Amino acid sequence: MTNKKQIGILGGTFNPIHIGHLILAEWVLDALSLDEVWFIPTGCSYLKDSAEVLPGEERLRMTELAVTEHPFFRSIDLEVKREGYTYSYETLEQLKQLYPGNSFFFIVGADCLFSIESWRNPQRIFDACTLVAAVRDEISLADMGKKKKELEQKFEAEIILVPFVSMSVSSTEIRRRIRKGLSVRYLVPDKVLNYINEKGFYREKNE
Repeated sequence: MTNKKQIGILGGTFNPIHIGHLILAEWVLDALSLDEVWFIPTGCSYLKDSAEVLPGEERLRMTELAVTEHPFFRSIDLEVKREGYTYSYETLEQLKQLYPGNSFFFIVGADCLFSIESWRNPQRIFDACTLVAAVRDEISLADMGKKKKELEQKFEAEIILVPFVSMSVSSTEIRRRIRKGLSVRYLVPDKVLNYINEKGFYREKNE
């Protein structure tokens, strides 16, 4: 019998993964005293233009490189291996099936708190996890608190708001800088940067 664990889930395109993702995971790990945080690169997202996204195997590899030295971070390939579009509710339900003793905390940005009702099967997302939303300066705590209460009542959800530092780092900006030949040092982990340079990712039309 395995020990029950409290696991944070951080999904994303990770095109590429950057320090903002890692810092968010670290803050939530500490704030909620989680056992681990699992990073899950999206497979084929119905919300993204696949022409702008590197193959799942490459984004998974960059994620592995980013988290490999952290004792409580793991990279998970569930969505990369799944055929067709990938949906958060399916991933969370699959995790609960594979690890029935664990409790899962789905980590999202502040904006997702206001858009999650438009996601595929939001009720099943809330049934499968506790939602953890990062509180940032761009959205007032009062507005987030109001939305939190609304979602909790509508979906019988469990939602936790975690204060987070405001950061403007984005994968889009990183790709733009690489295309222009500008430095992205310190925006991505060194191992990820070396891999991007080795493969020549994000130059010209390789987004």
